[in-house]
Amino acid sequence: MAKENLVVIFGGRSSEHEVSCISVQTVAKAVDTEKYNMTLVGITKEGKWLRADNIESIADGSWRDGKVTAVISPDTTKELLILNGDKVERQRVDVIFPVLHGMYGEDGTIQGLFEMADIPYVGCGVLASAASMDKFYTKIIVDNVGVRQAKFVPVLAEDFGDLDAAMDRVETGLDYPVFVKPSKAGSSKGVNKAVDRQSLKSALEEAVKFDNKILVEETIVGRELECGVLGYKDNTQASGVGEILAAAEFYDFDAKYNNAESKTVIGADIPAEIEAEIREDAVKIFRALDGFGLSRVDFFLEKGTNKVVFNEINTLPGFTGISMYPMLWNAKGYDIGKLVTTLIEMAKER
Repeated sequence: MAKENLVVIFGGRSSEHEVSCISVQTVAKAVDTEKYNMTLVGITKEGKWLRADNIESIADGSWRDGKVTAVISPDTTKELLILNGDKVERQRVDVIFPVLHGMYGEDGTIQGLFEMADIPYVGCGVLASAASMDKFYTKIIVDNVGVRQAKFVPVLAEDFGDLDAAMDRVETGLDYPVFVKPSKAGSSKGVNKAVDRQSLKSALEEAVKFDNKILVEETIVGRELECGVLGYKDNTQASGVGEILAAAEFYDFDAKYNNAESKTVIGADIPAEIEAEIREDAVKIFRALDGFGLSRVDFFLEKGTNKVVFNEINTLPGFTGISMYPMLWNAKGYDIGKLVTTLIEMAKER
């Protein structure tokens, strides 16, 4: 049987560009090259699309110096246009695996391009990607499925004209300490804890650099638990539950990727009924958001009450060496090769 042409896209313009460049190496090495001809396409931070010659060029960063442009044609010819000097090569595309995190990759924008081009692709569609990326809208949807989540107060960029009034609203609705989060940034970029009005002001000024919509949330003290989801509609299944043991006070970007003391535990030591609730809630949230393919759903187990509290959903979770999603599925019998193949095959079922 003839091989199918797979395009794997990575990098991107978001603050998670570097994480994507690590994730894609894991995915690319796991692709079944007996079934797929793989083409690697990197998007620079400036938004230029380049063909990467191999995985090694991603590892050392030299792909960014490439001279060959490669872009997905938006019409329905299902083609990758490869521009090398004056030459244009047209390569058929059978399926796309976007290993992209954050804005312009995980927020429905590039998924819209794939939909226009009528090319099957791995992961959530336009609506699920956009709504899940925007924590504000995720909360609105989750409010309607009966899952507990942290209370929050929204602060918009236009509120910075009278920031004191916005901070008054926060202090009326929530008690310190609070967490300040850009609504659409990922990998905990721009997330800070505020313990008083001055630190709230600083946290808001930092968060607005990443997004014009900010969530200020009540602090939930408890264990950080995560669950993987795989599938679509009635074929959706949940992994086991893993636990994050953050080296820092909270699991920010630095604690996640730069602190070796942060640990992930596969098979969290929690009561069976709590695990069942988390797995059920993860699927419920995924389906409410019209999820497809994969997501990681994050929760807190509140200290003192043992109540499960939804935190956020990530529609294209990391595939780095420390990423929870592939480890959770590995524990369920999906090694990385089987997981990647399953996701690609699932994309073609869409």
